[in-house]
Amino acid sequence: MDLVFIRLFFVFVLAIACFLLQPFGLTAWPAAGVGALIGAAVVGFEMRLRAVSLKRLIGAVIGSITGIFGAYLFSRVIANTIEAGRTRSFLELLVMLLMAYVGLVVGANKGDLLNLAALGGVFGGEKVSKKSYKILDTSVIIDGRIADIAETGFMDGTLVIPQFVLRELQLVADSADSLKRNRGRRGLDILQRIQKIANLDIQIVEDDFPAVREVDMKLIELGKAYAAKIVTNDFNLNKVAQLHGVEVLNINELANALKPIVLPGEVMKVFILKEGKEYNQGVAYLDDGTMVVVDNARKMIGKNVDVSVTSVLQTTAGKMIFGKFDERGLPPRQEPRPDQRQQKPQPVIIERPASE
Repeated sequence: MDLVFIRLFFVFVLAIACFLLQPFGLTAWPAAGVGALIGAAVVGFEMRLRAVSLKRLIGAVIGSITGIFGAYLFSRVIANTIEAGRTRSFLELLVMLLMAYVGLVVGANKGDLLNLAALGGVFGGEKVSKKSYKILDTSVIIDGRIADIAETGFMDGTLVIPQFVLRELQLVADSADSLKRNRGRRGLDILQRIQKIANLDIQIVEDDFPAVREVDMKLIELGKAYAAKIVTNDFNLNKVAQLHGVEVLNINELANALKPIVLPGEVMKVFILKEGKEYNQGVAYLDDGTMVVVDNARKMIGKNVDVSVTSVLQTTAGKMIFGKFDERGLPPRQEPRPDQRQQKPQPVIIERPASE
């Protein structure tokens, strides 16, 4: 609230100053309006700068200074080749603005590559982490579990979303295939959900690497440039990135690591869903999707039973649990008592009365 008051006070003071001084030959009230507009523009620029990292600010300043210096050199060449006049003045101004703008944009985009730790304690308040960036690829965005992980607070650092990944998502969302179109729209919805998470830094970068055509290789090059980790579900991208020395965070591997540990001999209660491939087998599933193959459970389909774990098989596709259902664990069937058994009906002989 104090910051809002300071901003309003700044705009008010600038408007009063212009009202009293009347610059640019303006009368009092138009000058006050110009002062208020200038103050509002400065406040808007300041609010925009608050979202920019210190690295980008330093990169923008260095780029602007370099561009202005280059423009000065070009202006000397123009002064020696073109006679004084409006054309030369226009060219000098154009070169100055062009070089300053190019330097500002390039410096801001490349500012994240600066190593502030090398400057000593001058920028001690800036948190510098070599592995603080995590790049999201298309597969992990469409999957959606990254949003759940981020909401729990386990994702630290900055989540980087490349512009070429957004373009790929847009192409999938505009596909004529309904399945692909739904997947693309789901990915865009997941991105909107991630952006709404508080205390999570999201950064969309324009780095494109035009010489590289495949999206996977663009991600690897971006990971090298930012010293970042790639978050993906793509098995092939995982292997290729590791070959290039780029660290990868695979959501599927994380999900497998978080599954509960089951040891042989433990007893669990499962719901027999269907019959298995082998004779007298039943198949059940845990809440996380792990398949449980149960022997002697074919007759128990549609029921909850206690299963004794016999072995656990870990494969690249996931985990499979093998168990056995002991029919002896069922309550014994009670036989009817002898006095309750149904006796066979005895034939009834009806004698006819003797004819008279």
